[in-house]
Amino acid sequence: MNSFKPMLLTSLKSYDRAQFAKDVTAGIIVAIIALPLSIALALASGVGPEAGIFTAIVAGFVISALGGSCVQIAGPTAAFATIVAGIVARDGLEGLMTATILAGVFLIIMGFCHFGSLIKFIPYTITTGFTSGIAVTIVIGQLKDFCGVTYPDGVKPIETMEKLKAFAENFSTISPDALIVGGVSLAILIVSPLIFKKIPGSLIAVIAGILMVQFLPLHVSTIGNLYTISNALPTLHLPVFDMKLIQSAIPNAFTIAVLAAIESLLSCVVADGMINSKHRSDTELIAQGAGNIASALFGGIPATGAIARTAANIKNGGRTPTAGSMWTMIPRRWMNICRSCRWKSEYTRSQDRSSLARRMRLSTLW
Repeated sequence: MNSFKPMLLTSLKSYDRAQFAKDVTAGIIVAIIALPLSIALALASGVGPEAGIFTAIVAGFVISALGGSCVQIAGPTAAFATIVAGIVARDGLEGLMTATILAGVFLIIMGFCHFGSLIKFIPYTITTGFTSGIAVTIVIGQLKDFCGVTYPDGVKPIETMEKLKAFAENFSTISPDALIVGGVSLAILIVSPLIFKKIPGSLIAVIAGILMVQFLPLHVSTIGNLYTISNALPTLHLPVFDMKLIQSAIPNAFTIAVLAAIESLLSCVVADGMINSKHRSDTELIAQGAGNIASALFGGIPATGAIARTAANIKNGGRTPTAGSMWTMIPRRWMNICRSCRWKSEYTRSQDRSSLARRMRLSTLW
């Protein structure tokens, strides 16, 4: 058990009221950033918005409580979006649950086998190229909804080049309303960090999007129009043990495990540089495994350490795993607010005005 030493137990030895106040403040700010982002990433992954919220709650709490970093914030990340979307398209939600649980098992084994130290041998060029490839894939995948383009019935491209081809062929169906809201929100995300040092750009973009949809004559839909989001806590779902499904899920599980290990440990390294600390890599891998298993059992998707959310936690005073555990207790209060957030969709009018046909589509801005 020398591989498993949660940082939470160490931090509590010198914990005081002043640090608790800072952790609470950091937790609230991280929640403001992470919850809309978690919904958007869930939708980009081909699942419902609740899956993103449940992942943020369950995986975020477990990984912070058991992890090997003082400040790591975990949840759904963009790196998983294309992988999860492919799994859901091919194997459905049961296949995703099976792959995520197996990935958690792999991560726990990696932690107990001391694989955490191997992160130092991964070339920087590989990680840079990998993350850049993910960025390009996500951009191409979101062009359709960002521009409000309509695809004919039956056209559901999965591969990146298929999505790019379908977007080009149907570009004439672009929606100006969706493009306006998406463009303004994207501009805010780019410009706001240069102006506001303390206020997260994602929060400003969400507020601006809500105001535009509510007070301007733009034909766009909110999450509340497209989905019924319950404010109930996640419930336990046991997987279906099918050997054929398990065998087909093993390659996907290995991909998720390796990606989660790399991204979480890279996030830990970045965090160490910001607060001059040292994480416990093997403990972090075990926590990542436990968090992913718990996330899958409660209806979530794969999770890992998120560098941007971890940095936000640090910048706002979070210094112990308490901050990471604290913010996961806030989401129920935010579920109703998130229903009115717009980072998706527009509706188009039918050629036959006697029967107005509305088509809702998702448009993820993050």
